[in-house]
Amino acid sequence: MTDREISLKRAEELKKRNAPFEEARKKIEKGSDDQFIKRYNAQKEKIIAEFECAADEWDNWTWQIKNRVSNVKFLSKILNLGDPECDVIEKVSKKYRWAITPYYLALINPADLNDPVRLMSIPGERELNESGCPDPMCENQTNPAGNITQRYPDRLILNITNACAMFCRHCQRRRKINSSDSNSSADEIKESIQYIRDNSNIRDVIITGGDPLALPDSFLEELLSEIRKVKHVEIIRIGSRTPVTMPQRITASLAEMIKKYHPVYFNSQFNHPHEITLESIAACNRLSDAGIPLGNQMVLLNGVNNDKFVVQLLNNELLKMRVRPYYIFHAKQVVGTVHFHTTVDDDLEIMEYLRGHASGLAIPAYVINAPEGQGKIPLLPQYIIGKDDDFITMRTWEGNIIKYPNEC
Repeated sequence: MTDREISLKRAEELKKRNAPFEEARKKIEKGSDDQFIKRYNAQKEKIIAEFECAADEWDNWTWQIKNRVSNVKFLSKILNLGDPECDVIEKVSKKYRWAITPYYLALINPADLNDPVRLMSIPGERELNESGCPDPMCENQTNPAGNITQRYPDRLILNITNACAMFCRHCQRRRKINSSDSNSSADEIKESIQYIRDNSNIRDVIITGGDPLALPDSFLEELLSEIRKVKHVEIIRIGSRTPVTMPQRITASLAEMIKKYHPVYFNSQFNHPHEITLESIAACNRLSDAGIPLGNQMVLLNGVNNDKFVVQLLNNELLKMRVRPYYIFHAKQVVGTVHFHTTVDDDLEIMEYLRGHASGLAIPAYVINAPEGQGKIPLLPQYIIGKDDDFITMRTWEGNIIKYPNEC
């Protein structure tokens, strides 16, 4: 066979390998699909009518957060809930707070009880399972000052609020949600900034919560300004799920304000292709156009996204909107969230599938957060089968066994 004939034969083999994904993606709905948009618009109009508000208020983020839905009767009208489901939500809400933006609520297909957005946002009876731990990361014991969490020598987290646009049912900090929104006090923030000033080893500061973008631009700018004044801080990161749950928050003025404090990185959490809508794409574009690098920190959630084709499609779509898949997290052992847990073996199968079937840009690091705040542990499928002084025996992404010289 000629080189070209060998190449064409190989191309056909690769095409066959990709066929299962091409078939599966036809059945996985995206938030930017015409049918999804049609249903979303119908739900949007229904919600606007229930609020009796002007249609243009929908695009105002302050209206969205002010009108978060946390009333079961209102919710039942939008999702056509029956009495048993309403009773469950009322029961869970006595223990765990819930709220959802009108926008994110409109993404839910009321005819699908297993809708992924529904599972991530609407309380369910399985949350009453007492397994797990309120604070498996021991954040209270990695808090050297103010509202800081520090697990590594050169970086730390500022937890500045417990407020969020929507309270995810898989939230790792549900112990802090409480019954109302509350922000860090001026004294806590002052103490935190002073700790950063006093420790020249800190070069990376991550602003999170809750969700820092639940707060006004003026508050955020003051905080960014104070951090940027610390000369040994090299980069600032913002962690926010608002591009997913309330994309109206990502205004042109917000992006321009953040731009003044570069280098600033922005990490969000898209967990399913349903969340990639025209609105969320536009929000991410505003940030990217302001020169803000975007990353995604997905959480593997049982029944939501623990499917290799869902993950591949999600990551492909993220890259199209200039969001780099950064981490895939194994869900933490947080009380009230155990029904979302997946097995490490299943997670590694997804990671193994991605290698070779998706662009390297679309393959994030899969990590487990070690208990008691001991940091992230990256895991990979096993590709090294054996080694000696002369060779390392390895497995390719297709399962072929090769020997590679173990030499300088």
